[in-house]
Amino acid sequence: MVRQRWTNGDPAALEGEAGPFFHSDPDHWTFGKLVEGGLNVQPMPVEGIEKGCLLIPDRRGPLYDAVHIMDRLLGPGGCPWDQAQTHESLKKCLVEETYETLEAIDQGDMALLKEELGDLLLQPIMHAQIEAAAGGFDSDAVAQGLVDKLVRRHPHVFGESAANSEEEVLKQWDDIKRAERKSAPVVSILSGIPREMPALLRAHEISKRAARAGFEWPDLDGVWDKLAEEIAELRAAKDKKEQAAEIGDLLFTVVNLSRWMGVEPEDALRSMLARFTARFQAMEAMPGPGLRDLTPEEWDARWNEAKRQTQESS
Repeated sequence: MVRQRWTNGDPAALEGEAGPFFHSDPDHWTFGKLVEGGLNVQPMPVEGIEKGCLLIPDRRGPLYDAVHIMDRLLGPGGCPWDQAQTHESLKKCLVEETYETLEAIDQGDMALLKEELGDLLLQPIMHAQIEAAAGGFDSDAVAQGLVDKLVRRHPHVFGESAANSEEEVLKQWDDIKRAERKSAPVVSILSGIPREMPALLRAHEISKRAARAGFEWPDLDGVWDKLAEEIAELRAAKDKKEQAAEIGDLLFTVVNLSRWMGVEPEDALRSMLARFTARFQAMEAMPGPGLRDLTPEEWDARWNEAKRQTQESS
């Protein structure tokens, strides 16, 4: 493929007149789809490819194979389980595969991560091809939307704008998102954060966006002062309703504190739970009385021993 320049995926940005698409397999279904889309598609010539032509390589790769396999499973004579699925029934699968992927990352197991990423990748492919079978979008449309969005939201890479730090990139990203949604009745920097997100993740994202808009403490000491204030207000709460509200305020302040420290609160809490689980299970495995029969002093002794054992094995 010979191209002089590429900007925003616009063929007009190429120097010289754009040539045809050359496809290596005229019998493949994508050839017909490109023709239907009004593109000048021709079989791959043996020689004489002119400057400005876009070549579609012969090897389509396993991603295409995965899409074709899913079409086969969903089609006549395919898999009854796959054919019975809907967008709604697959929601739990998407959540499960996401958390299994996170667990593989936390374990640092790259072989497991590779496997779990494949399981996770299956979910958008399956959703897209279920929709394609119903006459809607397909995996190609999903990928095209992603390509368009990545180019559009990275003008500092594909366009003329400048963003030389992570903060500048994030501010530019927010500005572009707001411009994209200008047709909405009310555009908020907090729009688009899913309510279904785990509360700690959602709190962190809300905190980051509010800070980028200028709702922020001047320094870390201000966050510590706010934490002390929220603890005092929780101690002074008179009933369950007040206590619940103050605990929420306290948790959100801790999320802000973690943001200032550059710590992901969801990751920190998940790591702590893993440590606690390992230590508690180590206590359960120790000889002697059952946990329910321990004195406070024995609890402390077992906990300290469990900490020592798990630290040595980590």
